[in-house]
Amino acid sequence: MANDHVTVGLIQSRAAPDPERNLAATARRIRLAARAGAGIVCVQELFRSRYFPQSEETEAFSLAEPVPGPTTERFCPLAQELEVVIVASVFEARARGIYHNTAVVIDADGAILGKYRKMHIPDDPGFYEKFYFTPGDLGFRTFRTRYAHVGVLICWDQWFPEAARLAALGGAEIIFYPTAIGWGAGETQASRHAQLEAWELVQRSHAVTNGVYVAAVNRVGREDRIAFWGNSFAADPSGRVLARAGRNRPETLLVECDLGAVAEARHNWPFLRDRRIDAYGGLTRQLLD
Repeated sequence: MANDHVTVGLIQSRAAPDPERNLAATARRIRLAARAGAGIVCVQELFRSRYFPQSEETEAFSLAEPVPGPTTERFCPLAQELEVVIVASVFEARARGIYHNTAVVIDADGAILGKYRKMHIPDDPGFYEKFYFTPGDLGFRTFRTRYAHVGVLICWDQWFPEAARLAALGGAEIIFYPTAIGWGAGETQASRHAQLEAWELVQRSHAVTNGVYVAAVNRVGREDRIAFWGNSFAADPSGRVLARAGRNRPETLLVECDLGAVAEARHNWPFLRDRRIDAYGGLTRQLLD
């Protein structure tokens, strides 16, 4: 693998009820992705379990784990063995009563580079995440891995241009979005199409306006009331979709990223140069009256 190229692996999965089964199955698929040439592998949001925030149940807190914990104990040696970077989604138990929706970045030598705690926490029908997750307190972090400088944002963060911009300003060449998004029961076909199109469109726009690669990995399958729509994809700094998974089945996307395209995009479309940071003070207010 050339220094300016890296192959990204996105593990789109169907979650089983048993967390250990999901962990073992994902480890096997990471191994296969690495054998196929992936240098960085990202799994979907909360991959070890089914998507429990569809309801508010205190029993679900038993799924939480510390960092380091079971997921990192499995993935750190795997990353070292395969010399692959792993972006792992964890339901983090930080302290009694304090839990986070967290992504851990493990470098290709098996060391934990750090973690990102989801900043934007939704509270919508079927997505009652505020019951479970404390908003992140680490900011919008980026990580210089062996193969690329990456940013990690999580699901609902996808819709906020400020998050992607701060990741880019932090040096990210690739922004990963571990995701759990789907349709609720009774939605029309037109509504489903519009939601999926908007979800992809907003992330492709982050790629364009920041001159970065964007890689989103979603889950598939029906879990209780939600049909997760898959469609994991990667887009280049021009917003062009390089690969897209299907809607109904587990799939591993392998996408080669030419990191030289980041500099090229920013030379041709110098959005970062032309920002008027002196005029953006209003962004720190909830609403301009």
